Amino acid sequence: MCNARALGGVVVLLLVVVVLHCNVVTLVSAQGSNTGPRWQTLIGDPPFVVARGGFSGLFPDSSLEAYTLAVMLSVPDVMVWCDVQLTKDAIGICFPDVKLQNASNIADVYKGKDNAYLVNGVPTQGRFPIDYTIKDLANVSLTQGVYSRTNKFDGNVFPILTVEDMLRQVKPPGLWLNIQHDAFYAQHNLSMRSYILSVSKSVDVSYISSPEVNFLSGIAARFNRKITKLVFRFLKQTEIEPTTNQTYGSLLGNLTFIKTFASGILVPKDYIWPVDASQYLLPHTSLVADAHKKGLEVFASDFSNDVPYSFNYSYDPLDEYLHFFDNGDFSVDGVLSDFPITPSAAIDCFSHLVRNASNQVDLKVISKNGASGDFPSCTNLAYQQAISDGADVIDCPVQMSKDGTPFCFSSINLIASTTDAQSKYRNYAMTIPEIMNGIGIFAFSLTWDEIQTLTPAISNPFTEYTLFRNPKFRNAGNFLKLSDFLALAKNSTTLSGVLISIENAAYLAEKQGLGVTDAVMTALKDGGYDNQTDLKVMIQSTNSSVLMKFKDNDKYEIVYKIEESIRDASNASVEDIKKFADSVVVNKVSVFPVNKAFITGLTDVVAKLQAFKLPVYVEVISNEFTSQAWDFFSDATVEINSFVLGTGINGIITDFPKTAARYRKNRCLSKDLKTTPSYMSPVQPGGLIQLVTAQDLQPAQAQNPILTESDIAEPPLPPVAEKPPSSPGGGSAAAPTPPPNGQPKLTGCIFLSSLAMLLALF
Repeated sequence: MCNARALGGVVVLLLVVVVLHCNVVTLVSAQGSNTGPRWQTLIGDPPFVVARGGFSGLFPDSSLEAYTLAVMLSVPDVMVWCDVQLTKDAIGICFPDVKLQNASNIADVYKGKDNAYLVNGVPTQGRFPIDYTIKDLANVSLTQGVYSRTNKFDGNVFPILTVEDMLRQVKPPGLWLNIQHDAFYAQHNLSMRSYILSVSKSVDVSYISSPEVNFLSGIAARFNRKITKLVFRFLKQTEIEPTTNQTYGSLLGNLTFIKTFASGILVPKDYIWPVDASQYLLPHTSLVADAHKKGLEVFASDFSNDVPYSFNYSYDPLDEYLHFFDNGDFSVDGVLSDFPITPSAAIDCFSHLVRNASNQVDLKVISKNGASGDFPSCTNLAYQQAISDGADVIDCPVQMSKDGTPFCFSSINLIASTTDAQSKYRNYAMTIPEIMNGIGIFAFSLTWDEIQTLTPAISNPFTEYTLFRNPKFRNAGNFLKLSDFLALAKNSTTLSGVLISIENAAYLAEKQGLGVTDAVMTALKDGGYDNQTDLKVMIQSTNSSVLMKFKDNDKYEIVYKIEESIRDASNASVEDIKKFADSVVVNKVSVFPVNKAFITGLTDVVAKLQAFKLPVYVEVISNEFTSQAWDFFSDATVEINSFVLGTGINGIITDFPKTAARYRKNRCLSKDLKTTPSYMSPVQPGGLIQLVTAQDLQPAQAQNPILTESDIAEPPLPPVAEKPPSSPGGGSAAAPTPPPNGQPKLTGCIFLSSLAMLLALF
C-alpha cells in the first residue's frame, strides 16, 4: 500500500536513520563477545529480542519508522512482531489491535457511528478492519496508541502497512506473525489460515503465535518446524481459551498437550516472576524449567520501559531483563518488548558480568543523598545501599542543628525528607525568603536530639506521574551526624571518597550564630581525614566564598556547583572558577537543553570547562523514565551512555548508583571491540526533535544564559554572630522565636491553609 503520503514517511525515516545516532556505521553487533557461561535457554543460544510492532515505545506501533528503528538499534537477529489483522477484502495488515481507533486516526477520516461485534463472545464497539478495504485504509494513518507516550510524531502521517509492504521495505532479520483473533475473522468469512499460508509461500516466517488452540493445531501440519515455529500465546490466567473452553491458567498445567501443536509458549512476564499486591517480586515459578523439560521454548511478554514494574527493579528496565536472562537458575528464550534497544544491551553487554568485573570506562559515580532512590535520603540505609551498589563517592549535604551539631540531610528544610509536617514540630513552620520561597521547618530550629526523633520520608520527586519509590521502606533508616557519616565511609573498603556539600553558610553564620564551615573542618580533622590518603574529600558548594575557606588544604578536591542552567561559560568566568575550584558540577539541561522533553542540541559547557582542566560532574541522573528526555528511550542506561560517550563527562551524581556502577562494566565498551554496537552508541542531540511537527513544539524559548564573572563573585562570609537566645523549653512544641529578618510564623487562617496544603502534599 504505497502512496504519496507513504513517501513522506520514507523521508522522515531517512532523517531518523541519519541523525538519531552519532555513529550509524557501527551497526555490527558486539554479540559473540559474551564469553560468559552457557545460556540457560532451551538450546543454549542467547535469547531472542522480539520488537513488538517495531520500536513501538517511541513511534506509532507497526509503523515503518518503528520497524526500521527496531532493526537499527537491536541485536542483528532481532525479530519484528506484526499483529496481523484482515481487511474487508482479505488483505493482511500490521496493526496492534482488532479495533482500528485505538492506534489510528480513522475516527477523523471516517465520521459516523462505531460498529458492534462479538469478539471472543464479548460485545465490542469500535471501528474494525473487516469494515474497510485496503483502499479505504489508504487515507488512514497510524498514531501513538499509548497515551503516556509522546504523540508529537503523529503529524508525520504514518501509513498502515500490509504485511508484504512491511517485509519489502524493512527486510527484517526475523519475522514473527501474531494471530490474535482467528475466530473473530472466521465469523465474518475471512480465513486467517489461508492468508498466513499464502504469505509463508513467498517469505520465511520465523514464528507464528496465537492464543487460540484451534488455529495453531489447524496449521501445524502445514509448516516445517525447522523453518517456522508455532508458539501458543497465554493470556491472563483467568481468561478463557475459546477452543478448549478452559482458562489459560489451567492449560498451563498441560504443557504436554501444548507440545503436540507448538514449539514454544509466550506468557505474560508475571507467569515467571509474579509480584504481590504491593508490586514486590515473589519467588520465580518453575515454568521455564518445566517447559524446557518438555522441549518448549519460553518467551515472555509485556516488557515496556515506561510502564511501572516491580519496585525491586528500582525503575531500571535493564535490571528487569537481567532477572529473566541471567538469574543463575534459567533464561527465557526471548522477550517481547516495546523498547528493543534495552533487552539487546542486556543480552549482549550486561549478562554474565561478575561483580568484580573491570570498569570499561573512567567514570566517577557519586551518590545523591545516598541511594535515595531506594531509601530515605541521607539515612544510614541510603548510604549503606550506595556503598553496596558500587558508588565511588557518597555525599553528605551538611545542615546544622539548633545546638550546633552538623548532620547529613538533603535540605535545610526538614519537611523535604521527613514526616515533620505531621509531627509536633509543625508549629515551627515559618518563611525565610533568604533561604527559600514558601514555608519550611528549618534544621536550625531543632536540636540534634529532636531531629533524631523525626521519621524519615523517602523522596518521591515524580508523584505527579503516580510514580513512587520503594514504599516498603519509605520511612526506614536513621539520620547521621557528620561524624558518623565520616566513620561509616572510613569503614568501607570500596569507596574512593566522600563529598561534603555546604549551603546557606552566610545566613547560618550571620543570623543563627552557626559556623557550618568551621564545623565541617573540625569533623574532618577529628575523623582523621586530614591525615589520610585513602579517601578523597570533596567539598562542594554553589558559593565561591565557602569554597575559598577550604582551598588551602591541598588534600581536598574543591567542587563548584553551577546552580543555574547555562548554555556556555565565558573564558573569564572559568578562569575565576579555576582560582578556587578543582572541578565543577552542572545540571543535565546545561549539557543537553530540551524542548517538550526532546533534546534540542549539545552545549559547549562540558568542553569549555574541560579545556581549562576542570573535570565535570553532571546531576541528577535518576532511573524514572519521566526524568529523561524522549531521546533516551525511557532507559537510564541509555541516558548515562549518552552523557559519557557523547559528551565525555567525568562523573555523574545519581540517586540510583547501582545503575551507573553497572554501566561502567558493560563489555560492549571494551577497548578490544573494533566497533561499538548500535545499542551502545550515544544518541545524536537534536535528532528526534527534527521529526516533530512545528505545531507540536513550544514557541522558541529564550536561551539559557552564559555564565559570567558576576555570577561567580560572592561577598566574603560574615563572621559567626553571637547565637540568638533559645526560646523557653529548648525547642519543644512551643512556638519558637523566628530568626532575625525572617518573616514571623504564619498565623490564623493563612497559616492553617498553607499547612493543610503541606500535609496534603506529604
